[in-house]
Amino acid sequence: MLETAYAIVREHGTDALTLGALAKEAGVSKPIAYSHFETRSGLLTALYQEINERRLAAVAAELTDTPANLPAIARMMAAAYMSCHAALGPEWHAIGAAMQGDAAMHACHERIIDGYVDFFHDALAPVSPLESEPLRRRCIGIIGAAEALSAAMVRGHVSERLAAADLESLIVAALAPAASAVH
Repeated sequence: MLETAYAIVREHGTDALTLGALAKEAGVSKPIAYSHFETRSGLLTALYQEINERRLAAVAAELTDTPANLPAIARMMAAAYMSCHAALGPEWHAIGAAMQGDAAMHACHERIIDGYVDFFHDALAPVSPLESEPLRRRCIGIIGAAEALSAAMVRGHVSERLAAADLESLIVAALAPAASAVH
């Protein structure tokens, strides 16, 4: 049903995604849709989490084949982040924006962002001159920049290649030894 939900969002926008519309498109009864997700908020949350899990798994798989140095890891993570957003298109940001209007969905969105911070922290820690807490703070900024760049990319303001290159530069600059003076 989540693939069907994503197709509804892609074709008609987040406002069109209701449990009734999902049931109709998926060819199931409304009670089945309601038993799986309970509310529209539950559906959006499940959809957002599913998309997120697929994205993180793809990046983690690429990370295992990346040389263990800052430029290589920064390049791979930046390219993968933008590639995932380009593949998802504006739907990812639209679902994220729709989640801001509900406390439970907002909390889910915040957990996902925190998960990205953790993921970036863990991937960059072996090649970073920073201690754990300063690195975590820098990763918060990196994720903020990544979200802004990917939003600009899906709106057509910057190409995927340039967004990835800019994010790579920001990652390297944020973790460069000279940048580690403040702890």
